[in-house]
Amino acid sequence: MYLALQPPVAKLSDLNGDLIHCWEIVRDHPAALMKSLDKHEFGSEYYYRLRAIQPEALGPVERASRLIYLNKTCYNGLYRVNRDGRFNVPFGSYERPPRLYDRHNLLRISEGLHGVELTRASFDDAVSDAHDGDFVYFDPPYHPLSKTANFTSYTEDSFSKRDQEKLADTVHELHGRGCLVAVSNSDTPEIRRLYRGFRFQALLATRAINSKGSRRGKIPELLIYNYERRVVRAKGTE
Repeated sequence: MYLALQPPVAKLSDLNGDLIHCWEIVRDHPAALMKSLDKHEFGSEYYYRLRAIQPEALGPVERASRLIYLNKTCYNGLYRVNRDGRFNVPFGSYERPPRLYDRHNLLRISEGLHGVELTRASFDDAVSDAHDGDFVYFDPPYHPLSKTANFTSYTEDSFSKRDQEKLADTVHELHGRGCLVAVSNSDTPEIRRLYRGFRFQALLATRAINSKGSRRGKIPELLIYNYERRVVRAKGTE
């Protein structure tokens, strides 16, 4: 969302400390990061050896490089951790080594992140200073579409039903402060109930991760927002 909008002032926050650290390295040390990424090998033995290393034992650049490598070579790009906060996704199945980065794109993103405040914080703490006129976007772990589709292990603390309720309370509070708020989530009766009174746009999003290939593809989700959407057309178009 940030990269698409490129606002002049922004705060980007996530509870996943490894992710925030990685973005900091992309912003501040892109050349060193690419040099480290170029040193990685490809193969399951190397993958599991690197996965077993605790990120805290690595230097700042190597820690970010490890995260990118594991994400690019693991099963379907899935990010999942166990209760101890350790990445536990198996090695992926690839016909050829995947590309770890695009130099032009990484440098462009690095430049785009200059001046951005990056923080590790819970969603409510991250927006504690949001005020009238601010735009706030939330992309939480989605509410399960079924009893068996309950992936919430993005951090060592899973995102529970109570967390979904707390997020909805935070969104309602931000609305009361005069903030412009948008939330992405799954399209379920529970989510529609939690955000009653807001605007909904149903979307079909492509999902590639599922143990059964027949269940991959377009999945319904919601864009929830509290403002009037306007279509801005380029000059000279109709």
